[in-house]
Amino acid sequence: MTRIYDHAVKTIEGTETTLDTYRGKVLLIVNTASQCGFTPQYKGLEDLYEKYKSQGFEILGFPCNQFKNQEPAGDSDISQFCELNYGVTFPLFSKIDVNGPHSHPLFQTLKQAAPGFLGSRNVKWNFTKFLVNRDGEVVKRFAPMTKPEKIESSIQALL
Repeated sequence: MTRIYDHAVKTIEGTETTLDTYRGKVLLIVNTASQCGFTPQYKGLEDLYEKYKSQGFEILGFPCNQFKNQEPAGDSDISQFCELNYGVTFPLFSKIDVNGPHSHPLFQTLKQAAPGFLGSRNVKWNFTKFLVNRDGEVVKRFAPMTKPEKIESSIQALL
């Protein structure tokens, strides 16, 4: 089984790193967008992050512009938008593709480990969420319309 820790990622500030930084933590990995009907979920995600980060929980946000161009801005503007409008303090990463030939390897791993509805390997829309246990194993995928507060019991079970 492929674990997520070896994947190279770039922070929204442009620093190259790997997800090994988050080894041993429960993760919620989310593809995000600033101009989506689900964008207000940033608030619920931040609430979960504030509530559980001291227990080893992290949310990792990956902006994506593949769904009706709902994330057209550059990384700096995305970061500023999230902070000013939703008080986001959880880690954000550089904009990526989650589907198609240029799909980021992290999302290839996530999609394979937790297929969507009817076994679909694609991410359906912005704010698809992947829950990862402390061992780096993907345990569940949540649909974009699943509000962050509905995920809380699943997070608690892994903490």
